Amino acid sequence: MPATLAPRRRRVRWWHVAAALGVLAGVLAAIAFLPGEEPAQRKRQGPPGTGPLTVVSIGDSTLSGEGTGTYTPETDGRGGNWCHRSPDAVIHHVDLPGVRRKINLACSGATTELVRLGTARRYTEGSQAAQLRRIAKTHRVTAVVVAVGANDDPRFSARLTDCAKAYWGPTPCTEAMRRDWPQIIERMVPKVVRALQDIRTALADAGYRRGDYQLVLLSYASPVSPDIPESLRSLNGCPFRKSDLEWIRSTGVRELSEGMRRAADEAGARFLDLSRAGEGHEACTGGDDPSSEWFTRLTVRWDDLRDEVRASHAAQESFHANKEGHRQIGRCVSEFLAMPEPRAACLPGDDGDLHAAPTE
Repeated sequence: MPATLAPRRRRVRWWHVAAALGVLAGVLAAIAFLPGEEPAQRKRQGPPGTGPLTVVSIGDSTLSGEGTGTYTPETDGRGGNWCHRSPDAVIHHVDLPGVRRKINLACSGATTELVRLGTARRYTEGSQAAQLRRIAKTHRVTAVVVAVGANDDPRFSARLTDCAKAYWGPTPCTEAMRRDWPQIIERMVPKVVRALQDIRTALADAGYRRGDYQLVLLSYASPVSPDIPESLRSLNGCPFRKSDLEWIRSTGVRELSEGMRRAADEAGARFLDLSRAGEGHEACTGGDDPSSEWFTRLTVRWDDLRDEVRASHAAQESFHANKEGHRQIGRCVSEFLAMPEPRAACLPGDDGDLHAAPTE
């Protein structure tokens, strides 16, 4: 057990008491039909329906699987779909008792508008909440894990690209961001809230009550760090100014995470903070040996540069969680889903793995 984790009591969940409920079935049946109490008022144990118990991921590249290098053919450019969903994405590493299906609806580059119920489209795909509603009618959805908002006003991936370009320019990329960042986060928060509300609406339309499932919002990890060798502060790995990297990790990502926490609170969702999840494992921190890194360095698919259609996506995987990063986040999400606390942070433990630690 990592040193960062405090002792916690375990919450008894519906799947833990299934056997006991079988023993009490006769008593419950008698109580259910006492005068003045309708059967519909009885507490339901878990999601409705008879389909497989299912967890679903919704949102952007944090959950789609961007950075793993392995994507489903349907989302690796076919017909214009660049959602980059991976069999190695976070959701496929989530381990919960009884769960038989893990469905990934997240799409690289998605904004809150693509999550919401509506007509927005990206890479040929429509509303993720609408897709969830259809799934919820044939599957017993027990948890929905969401990561969205960074591609709205923060434009986080685009700003990282700007910072890479600024490496050869006269001024740091964060010079303007330092002034505007708080207002940018303020504009993002209500958009994330509305996206979470639409997810709730989609599940309600499918006959779900709030107590039937968990809704979890993730924040974002910093894929880069100022603690990298000078030899890799170039096109060989991470072309960023040290001052920009310091601001991104210490201020930009932390304030973005705080905005996400506020959105989760307002929408009544649980919150899992990833802002420190990559500490010590960011891109380029491993020097000559990248095996300890959980995030991709500057990554280019050179063969794609020869294809006019694929060329603009050749560097799409850069500075995202790699396969190990997705695995580590998945194990932390698993721990959080089994915890009673409404908030936690993913922190590297003494055993070298990422763990969920309760927070205020």
